[in-house]
This record gives sequence, structure tokens and C-alpha cells, in this order.
Amino acid sequence: MSATGFFRTGTAALMMVLLSACATPTMVYVSNAESQDISVFRLDTAQGTLQPVQTRAVGGTVMPMAVSADRQRLYAAIRSKPYSVVALRIDNRDGTLHELGAAPLADSMANIALDRGNKLILSASYGGNKLSVNPLDKDGVPQAPSQIVPTGPMAHQVSSSPDGRFVYASVLGADQLIRLDVDAATGRLQGEPVVALQLPAQSGPRHFVFSTRHALIYLLDELDGRLHVLRHDAATGGASLLQTVSVVPPGFSGKPAAADLHLTPDGRFLYASERGSNTLAGFEVAAADGQLRLIDHWPTETQPRGFNISPDGRFLLAVGQKSHSLTSYRIDAATGRLTEVARVPTGKGPNWVEIVPLR
Repeated sequence: MSATGFFRTGTAALMMVLLSACATPTMVYVSNAESQDISVFRLDTAQGTLQPVQTRAVGGTVMPMAVSADRQRLYAAIRSKPYSVVALRIDNRDGTLHELGAAPLADSMANIALDRGNKLILSASYGGNKLSVNPLDKDGVPQAPSQIVPTGPMAHQVSSSPDGRFVYASVLGADQLIRLDVDAATGRLQGEPVVALQLPAQSGPRHFVFSTRHALIYLLDELDGRLHVLRHDAATGGASLLQTVSVVPPGFSGKPAAADLHLTPDGRFLYASERGSNTLAGFEVAAADGQLRLIDHWPTETQPRGFNISPDGRFLLAVGQKSHSLTSYRIDAATGRLTEVARVPTGKGPNWVEIVPLR
């Protein structure tokens, strides 16, 4: 290599190091059910590598988590008795977690989410067959439940619609996606749940995501390993089936156990985790209508219950509930293909991942 070439290469490498050092830190939070703690990592957004920062004990079986819109607080649900939700302050300097307060939950909750106004915690109980609402005080600390809504068996996920007019929930045991109206002034859930979509028997709808780019809902079945593309009518709250694909790899003969589902921030790629085959499935989202085209399946952690995508859309991070570790994958910006970058140990029984750029 010429002296000029060496200088250019060295300068480029130095610039990458400097940019990485100066960039706003991006933190990764992993809830570990068995060790009853949250693992905190710093994500290198240039390389995709992970540096351990903290292990935060929470004193119970911690599973679903949610992050406030201002990225100042992490909420973690405890699924062992006494059931509770813990509010943790995210330190803007280093991403470490510091407890702000806690409140009782109405049951063991499979999922928690903030409403669009960031004034309420919504939760869904798989074992208790219900949805619940916990108000937040002015400091973002949860209060006791203010509302409980019965559902069919095994409510699994709850989420506000993008405009905040409706709350949707997947009810795995009833094979339904249900909907409730939301009072615009108070955020209170109104009336009885309405069936937005009835799915085939034994499909087991589990997780879903909204696509504002195409006014769609992508809904993942746990029991049959199928992924549905639903038209979402923002005016009426209705949903109708547009497309169904499988997330199970070809040749797999075991029992499907699909788990988690995430879109890249630009809406171009969609990924799903499948615990029966221990794989990740990737799909390209059609620009015209949001329908899905399979990219590939990739082997991943054992029992990949949870994963997430970095806010810049460059990396996918998946945990293995039985392998007790976290793997980082680079997402090819052109094709959506995954390439493994790094693997680090977590606590025991990792199941949920949140990725937060610090302010």
C-alpha cells in the first residue's frame, strides 16, 4: 500500500473511532426472568458490539418492559407475586437504571405498554384473562390500577393505535384481535371489547405491530406459526385480512411457537422469532401495499422469546430464554439479510429487549 493509501485508510479508521466515541450512547436493556434482574449493555452503533454496563436486581420474575416516549424511564413488569410494575430512571450519562417507584398490577402480565399520551400503563394478563390500566403520576411513577377489563382467555399483547383512538389486544385463547374505544380526554377504556378480527381456531394470535406507512397491522400467531397482514381502518378501528405467510422454516416438522415481531423504523423489513425451530424469519415489505416477501430464515438463540431492532435500523438484537445470551446481528440496508456480529452472556432466562438512545 502506498503512503497516501495508508494515510487515507488510517484516517478513515480514526474517524470511525472518533465518531463512535462522540456518538450519543445507545443502551440495551434485557429482562432476565430466572435471575430476577435486568442486564444493561452499551451498543456500539458503528460495529454492533455490546459492552456490559450494569446488572440491576428487581427482586422478582421480571419479563415485559416498556420505555417512556421521552426515553427517561424504563417500566418492568414483575410476574411473580406480588405482581407489580417497577419504574426505573434511565441515567442520561451512562444508561444505568435507578428505581423511582413501583405499584401493584392487577395480575401477572404478559405485556405492558404506554398509551400514546404517556400517562397510563396498559397491561394484558395471559393467566388472568384481562386488560388493566395503571395511571402514572406527574413524575412518571405508576399508581394502583384504575381500570380492569375482562377479555377472553389468554390476553397476550395490548397496544394503542397510532392515533390513540383505540386500544387493541391479542387474545390467544379465543383466537381474536379485540378493540376498545379510548376516551380522548382521560385515556380511559370505554365500553365492552369488540372483536376486530376472528382468526382460525388454534391459531393463537400473540404479538402485533402497526405500520403507519401502509395503515396495516402485522399480527403473529404463536400456535400455527403464521403471520397475517391486516388492513387497518383508522376511522372505524376495523381490521381485515390482506395476506398470510408462514414464519416457520421449510422442512420444520415440530410444533410452532412463534414469539416476537418487529418492523425496522423505516418500515422496509419485518422480522419474527420462532421458538420451535430457534430461528428468525425476515421479510421485505412491499413499498406499494405493505405485503410481505420472505427474505430468509436464520438460526438464532435457543428459545428466542424476545428481540428488538435498534432505532437507527442497523442492528437486530435477539435473546435466548434457554441459552441465556444475547446476539447482535447487522441488518443489510439493501437486502434485509442478517449477519451475526457479537454474542454476550445475559442473566438467566432473558426474554425481553428494549433499545434506547440516550438523550
